[in-house]
This record gives sequence, structure tokens and C-alpha cells, in this order.
Amino acid sequence: MILNYKFKNFMSFKENVEFSMMAPKTKVKNRFPNNYVTSDTGIDVLKTAVVIGENAGGKSNFVRSLSYLQSFFVETETPKTYRNVINTNNNQDFCPKKNNTLQSFEIEVLIKENLLYLYHLEVDFMGIVKETFYVKNKVKNKYKKIFSMERSDYTIECNNENECTNSNKCLTKANTVYLLDVPGSENEIEKSLEKAANKEKLIGLTITKLAMLGNEHTITFTDWIKNYLCPETNIINYDIYKSMKNEDDDLRILHDSRYLDIFRMVDHSIISFKVDEEKPFSKTIIVRRKKDGSTFTRELVQDSSGVREYFAWAVQIFKVVYENKTVFADEMDRVLNPVLSDRVISFICGKNHSGQFVFTTHNVLHLDLKNYMKEQIYFITKDIETLESELYSLADFPEIRYETTKIYEFYMKGILGGTAIE
Repeated sequence: MILNYKFKNFMSFKENVEFSMMAPKTKVKNRFPNNYVTSDTGIDVLKTAVVIGENAGGKSNFVRSLSYLQSFFVETETPKTYRNVINTNNNQDFCPKKNNTLQSFEIEVLIKENLLYLYHLEVDFMGIVKETFYVKNKVKNKYKKIFSMERSDYTIECNNENECTNSNKCLTKANTVYLLDVPGSENEIEKSLEKAANKEKLIGLTITKLAMLGNEHTITFTDWIKNYLCPETNIINYDIYKSMKNEDDDLRILHDSRYLDIFRMVDHSIISFKVDEEKPFSKTIIVRRKKDGSTFTRELVQDSSGVREYFAWAVQIFKVVYENKTVFADEMDRVLNPVLSDRVISFICGKNHSGQFVFTTHNVLHLDLKNYMKEQIYFITKDIETLESELYSLADFPEIRYETTKIYEFYMKGILGGTAIE
């Protein structure tokens, strides 16, 4: 489960962004006993959160930042920044040396209910600047260092400095020196990793290297990032997106009997379905029962767009509730009515699990302190002059009380930010 997540200089976000899934320490959480999980480490973690903002405000970029961080753990090449993922105000010259290319990511997670991990990564156009990893088993304990890798020195060579007018012709090269500290490791392993890091062509993250060497904590954390963190963004309908991916993991979930209960929330007349093994998100047969008891069938592709998309999104909800995964869903409820959205959130909160569901939306009806704590509601807004996005929580507004009944009116008037009219 994610506890805290921070990043900086990614796409529309220039300044440091802080997102937390920690439940409040006040008694207000007693009003929402199903909205959080109490762990063995002594902390309470939220199960759900909603991020609200205007069109083009940066909601998708927020979710993409997690996909970007996750990609470093999947790819074998050295992480480094690229022009298209740096904030435009830090990226105004063809020469990378003249831009602020430093990006930072920090994520704190709870795994197996009793281990807390803190991972920090900084990269620029040359590669990794700093990478650290810590662990502890109680919230009151101090973090113990697993390793730290830091660039101590570097030189930049450019063979085309006077004629550089296009980043595609950039001939900049960097020679770097790294220092590695792995407390408790054998000296030979530390020297080998340090030697690998100081080669001209770096390969992957230090944390993935240590995982390959059998370090238990790095294996656990790397597995979580790769397989339990699920940031879902797409530029097309989600059912089409899932059809294009056609993952075996989806078929496994669709064949699980528990999936039907989740899918039926979209339409209670649905009593079953027959999965098409080759095209599950278009050719699956949906079976419904009429009031007179008779049944009729229809291919998923012939059903409503809401049913088709929800059939795909229900897979992610399954992962949260039954596989303890952390899902970030970008605009899942764009085709769902508010009643169904509330039904999904109630289902997730009502189940006993260690998964998390965070979704972005335009739906102001989620501004409801009867279903959410203030710490579960986030806003994203973009400055109309700088075009920079900002993320903040409703908990940052102490004047908003739980007795307030019309929070959405404050939002629509621009009082809480996150709207294009501010």
C-alpha cells in the first residue's frame, strides 16, 4: 500500500508534489471505519482517494508519473530524463545542459502489513543522480539504510556545442563517478556494483541489481512496484485499450467467480457471461434475465459503452479487493453515473483487504464528506499563466468542516481551486 508519494519536474508539474494515503490521526476517522486499514506497524492507511480537477489540469500527468517511475524498474537501460517529460518551464533550450533536467521521485510503501519501505530516486539527462532505499518495521522506528548510490563527480563533453540547434543532433556525452554504500554487504559485491555503475553505459537501477543478487528487501519492493502498483492511463476507451493489450492475467480474473459480483454492479439484470478466450473485451457473451424470468444474450461489443468500459475496469477493482494491489485509475467514472461510482467505492471500502483504489474524475458529486474523509479528496489545478499543475488535499482547508453540506458549490465557484474559472 502506498503511504506517501512525491515527485518533481514531471510534465505539467514543476514544483514538488506530495500525495498521501495516510489516514488522519484525529478521531474523525472513527466516523469512517471501513475507509482505512490498520497495519501491524502502527499506522492507518486509506483504501481509496479521489483526485478532482478541470480538463487538461494535470490529472492524467499525475497518474503517468507513477507509470514513468514504474518503467525504470521494468526497463534494463539506465533511467534518464527526456525533453517530453520535463516541465516546459524547465525545458526551454535544445541543449540539455542549459535546462533543469533534474527529476526526483520518492515513494513510501507498506508491504506485507509489517514492512515499511522508503525509496528515493533522482535522475537528469545524464542518468541517475541519487538512489536510496530504506526499511523499517514500526512507524516509530528509524529507517535503516539498505543502500545508497550517489553521483559524486561528472564531466560533460560536447562535440557540437557551437552549432547545436536541434536536440536530435545533440552530441553531449557524460562521464560520471558513483559512490555506493550497502551496509552489511560483502566488499566484493559493493565494489562490483560500483564498478558497473561507473561504466560509460549504465544498466538499470541499483535496486534491481541488488534484487538479482538475492537481497530480500530489494526483491520484495521491486516485485511490488512491478506487479502490485497499477497506474492505468489511456487515451482511448478503456475496453479498447484492454483489448489491444490482451493480457493473460485479465483472462484469469474474468474466469474467477468473484468477478461476476463486481461486474453485476453495472446492471443487476446480468446473471452470467461466457468469456471469449481470444477477444474477451469485445466478443464475450453477456447473459441477462428479464422480469418474466426469460434470458437473452448479447455480445459485449454490442452492449452500451458504459457496460463495455466497466467490464474492463472491473478487472482493476478485482485486483484491489482480491489481490491487494494499488490501482490508480484515470477517469474511470467518465461513463459511470454517480450512483454506480458510489457503489464501487462502497464495495471496495466494505471488503477486508490491503488494496488501494485512487481515481481521477470531473464528477463534483464525489465532494461528499459523508463518504470520504477530507484526506481522501485531492484537487489538481493548473495556473493559467505558467501552465503549471498543483496537487493539494481538501485537508489543507481547515475552514471546511464535516458539517458543510455543499462542498461542490465552493468548488464550482473556484473557492477550492481545481477549476478553469479561477
